[in-house]
Amino acid sequence: MRIRKGDSVEVISGDDAGKQGKVLSVNPKTGQVIVEGINFMKRHSKPSQQSPQGGIVEREAPIHVSNVMIVASGSRTRIGHRRLDTGRKIRVAVKTGQDIDS
Repeated sequence: MRIRKGDSVEVISGDDAGKQGKVLSVNPKTGQVIVEGINFMKRHSKPSQQSPQGGIVEREAPIHVSNVMIVASGSRTRIGHRRLDTGRKIRVAVKTGQDIDS
């Protein structure tokens, strides 16, 4: 996948379009990412040892990777690849040519 944990992304479609956040986790098998502060869902939880009160908990739900774009130098961009002299492959912002991987 082109998007990795820790990347800054912007949502391009859906209810949260235009919002930006940091990727918390990536699931390549389903092609989904969880973004901090985006796509909240309500989860009903029973009382337990950790939360004796129980109740309704809000947390982020997965969003498909095709609905987010990486943000590099303040604007969203597509991702290209380039090989270094050492043979290592790094991600590059198509719009600016800036290296995303350091």
